[in-house]
Amino acid sequence: MNAKPIVLLTSAIHPDEHARLAEHATVRVAADPKPATLNAAAADAVGIIVRNPLPADIFEHAPHLKGVVRHGVGLDMIPMDAANRHRVPVANIPGANTAAVAEYCLAAMLHLRRRLAQVDGMLRTQGWAPSRAYGEGGDELAGTTLGIVGVGAIGSRLATLARALDMRVLGLTRRPETLPDGVQAVDKATLMREADVIVLACPLNEQTRGLIDAQALALARPGALLVNVSRGPVVDGAALLAALREGRLGGAALDVHDVQPLPADAEILQQSGVLLTPHMAGSTTASMRRMSRGAVDEMLRILRGEAPVNWVNKAEVA
Repeated sequence: MNAKPIVLLTSAIHPDEHARLAEHATVRVAADPKPATLNAAAADAVGIIVRNPLPADIFEHAPHLKGVVRHGVGLDMIPMDAANRHRVPVANIPGANTAAVAEYCLAAMLHLRRRLAQVDGMLRTQGWAPSRAYGEGGDELAGTTLGIVGVGAIGSRLATLARALDMRVLGLTRRPETLPDGVQAVDKATLMREADVIVLACPLNEQTRGLIDAQALALARPGALLVNVSRGPVVDGAALLAALREGRLGGAALDVHDVQPLPADAEILQQSGVLLTPHMAGSTTASMRRMSRGAVDEMLRILRGEAPVNWVNKAEVA
């Protein structure tokens, strides 16, 4: 009887989907996300499901790979040029966490605009009257302007939610003709000048790295909010910290960071008016199940010798 093929998980997936994959493969969960650990664990693997960044040289250490599946959408965790050179098919799971990320953005916008964390803290430490007085200084989203950088599936979903709250919506995208109804195409300078809330939902690439720098932040309207669910390097961290310290921005919600996990001595941890989360905007009970189900579906196709449905580098390796 032939041994089952080995599939490496860079970290755990939904237990039900783990069990389903284990019916067809020997499932190996990496002990940690360190490059040496992943390279060693991938040595005899025929497939990898990716939830942590892969080392740049992973494909040199994994000669038996038939395919790699991203547990999610963003491909920055996979060295795509190397995958193409080694002719390894890569798939992802578009749409699985769209609702989760869009809802996170909305929750962050409301959290910051209504000063909810500060009001809660004041009520617990200073009492009713001071916290109520401070809370009355919060504001509404209705009638304000949302600027979305990267109007793909997540940005489009957020635009729908924002318009339901009577917000004006601006969009910055490479393809203005694809913007949904009710979203006005603008350039970066216009978006930074006019938006009361700026949401970053674009992929990380050479065009978006450092996109929101000191010059862009200098254009932002006083009191504007910044929400980043893209990738940390899309924002110049030092410039953002300066804008917050100087009171030029009204606050920020950061789900992604230049270095992950966020170091214990990171300066942003000491900054008030900032909502910090550990890259979990797209992770809910429902979205985790959807992403795991989609990833296992694609891996099982690869193990059967079939083409993945969402084969992102087909043109390069087919």
